[in-house]
Amino acid sequence: MRRNSDKRSLNGSNNHVRKNAKTSPRYRSPRNKVPVTEDERLLRRPTQPLLSPMEPMTQEQVTEEWHAQERALHFDYTLTDPWRVFRIMSEFVEGFDALAHIPPSVAIFGSARLKPETPTYEAAVETAHLLAKAGFGIITGGGPGIMEAANKGAQEGEMCSVGCNIELPFEQRSNIYLDISLDFSYFFVRKTMFVKYSNAFIIFPGGFGTMDELFEALTLIQTKKVSHFPVILYDSKFWGGMVNWIREVMLTTGTVNEDDLRLLYISDDPQEICRIVTEAYQESYRQDSTQPGDYREQSIR
Repeated sequence: MRRNSDKRSLNGSNNHVRKNAKTSPRYRSPRNKVPVTEDERLLRRPTQPLLSPMEPMTQEQVTEEWHAQERALHFDYTLTDPWRVFRIMSEFVEGFDALAHIPPSVAIFGSARLKPETPTYEAAVETAHLLAKAGFGIITGGGPGIMEAANKGAQEGEMCSVGCNIELPFEQRSNIYLDISLDFSYFFVRKTMFVKYSNAFIIFPGGFGTMDELFEALTLIQTKKVSHFPVILYDSKFWGGMVNWIREVMLTTGTVNEDDLRLLYISDDPQEICRIVTEAYQESYRQDSTQPGDYREQSIR
């Protein structure tokens, strides 16, 4: 049964309001200027001249450094990075509050560029639908492409459909198949939500963002920051080259070991994916119910 009580937005982002009023030329952004995101502001540091420690500073450099220190001392602290911590904190609070009571869920990742008429899109719909019927909510990045397909499958399976969108220089619209729609300015906050509230990661073909989410999960499991949960790659033809490279190059070089390779599953069958996720979750539930104390080494999730 779909969790209608969790519904925040039926047609995407609920944090953006468009205004029809014309903007004064004085405050209008240049047409070709790419907007700066909050994430970019956090990670940016102004450049400054390189000074060799072997050369004496000129009087001009001494004066400039003195002025820089004066500006830092008298700069409004509410515009600096420490103040930004409160915005980061608010995103964590909003995310935790919205997702604390969702059912056991699976995160599905993949390209925003794949269209509904592609076989991969249809496979994502089917996979999410099967998982929803098995009792899992679906969490995605909330955008188009594979994300839209997965959220569509979740709603067709009458289970909770969650989208965690991200502020980008180019607008990424939220898809229309969301029961809970959240917007984030910071990638690291958003990825925390994926890891904290997902009991498996299913990775469909995608680009750099999909790769980032894949290796984030593998790193956290490898370093035991989270307990082991299934990470499944859909489409052996797409991912096969990468997996072969890991095995033939990384393993041979010694930068990973055999146990690391076992963290990844590959499947071209939505029903098999659903079976792997369901069995892993049931085993995790059994361990939670029967084993006292710290069993992190054996825990699935």
